[in-house]
Amino acid sequence: MTRFAVPCGTIVFCMIAYWLSTQFDRVPPILLRGMQPSDFPQMVLLLIMALSVLVMIFDAPKENKPVGPNVWVSLGLFVVFALVAQIDLFLGLGVFAGCLAWTWGERRPWGIGLVSVLSPLLIFLLFDLVFRIRFPRGLLTNLWYG
Repeated sequence: MTRFAVPCGTIVFCMIAYWLSTQFDRVPPILLRGMQPSDFPQMVLLLIMALSVLVMIFDAPKENKPVGPNVWVSLGLFVVFALVAQIDLFLGLGVFAGCLAWTWGERRPWGIGLVSVLSPLLIFLLFDLVFRIRFPRGLLTNLWYG
């Protein structure tokens, strides 16, 4: 039963998110820099739905272990991310990535610092310079946007 429950739940979630992404405003072609705001999330959602179907088809049923405490701490970090992202999205990503690395067992300070700084920086530069998507202003994004 769980073999199909999780992928089906994922597909339903993706379908709802896809429908919500169709509500995004379309940018007129003359003002468009890169792709439409809804294109990238829709591509990712379609990929997730396709992978969920493949899991239902090819994943062999197996006995699952009980959920460990790291899972609950990781889920709690999403709440921390949502709160810190109100100040700045990338500050929230950095705090989330660093705390997640520590929760999963990384104890080297330079490793946690690298994940905390490099991951949000690469995500920001990818979306800003390649996809030309501007993010909402915040504490750190104001430094880049001026």
